[in-house]
Amino acid sequence: MKRVKLTIAYDGTKYCGWQVQPNGITVQEVLNRCLSELLGEKIVTIGASRTDAGVHALGNVAVFDTEARMPADKISFALNTRLPEDIRIQDSREVPLDFHPRFQTTVKTYEYKIYNRRFPDPTKRLYTFFYYYPLDVEKMQKAAAYLVGEHDFKSFSTYKPEVENTVRNIYSLKVWRTEDDVITIRIQGNGFLYNMVRIIAGTLLRVGGGFYPPEQMETILEGKNRELAGETARPEGLTLVEIRYPEWDGE
Repeated sequence: MKRVKLTIAYDGTKYCGWQVQPNGITVQEVLNRCLSELLGEKIVTIGASRTDAGVHALGNVAVFDTEARMPADKISFALNTRLPEDIRIQDSREVPLDFHPRFQTTVKTYEYKIYNRRFPDPTKRLYTFFYYYPLDVEKMQKAAAYLVGEHDFKSFSTYKPEVENTVRNIYSLKVWRTEDDVITIRIQGNGFLYNMVRIIAGTLLRVGGGFYPPEQMETILEGKNRELAGETARPEGLTLVEIRYPEWDGE
């Protein structure tokens, strides 16, 4: 028996999120099926991050156990020949049997992209959120600074009764605009609550549009009330960029 860790990239447009569910096809469902066919045994993966419907990933992580003889580093190549074009394995390697992708110390990085101009570009529609009204990036940067550090992010999460601890540590939160009119919100932390990144993005949109002053971020944090923050931004602008495991990676 060995445990294999996969790094997975996918276009989430056609999927009902990562986790297997009865209402539609998911990334995990496709991955489980293709792995089971490849290795000739029933495979059930354990994912690190349960991305929502329409959300993309460049570096989500999953593990599975197998009795197969195929070397772990070769599984990525063989599996990619069976997966649909919108899912691709970026790396496969053997890890200790007690390695769990959700219970290790992690550093997660997300990016939310906003296409901010007068008219939409159809080639960007699947990977950015189109926003017509002008956005002040400098104000968004000032607001973002209030969220860096360890805080109770209850105001920036969709309530889930099973989640008791809403304290998270944001290591960095950067906002910038590129020449192609795309505003990127890049956030890195030790973990994120349900819808947390999309709610932060929605709140920064309110700041950039002039509806909230940057200083209101502090008030929203202290209020610990979801109704104080902005809307949950649409899923297509969000990408899970990377999940690192500093202790296991020796960093």
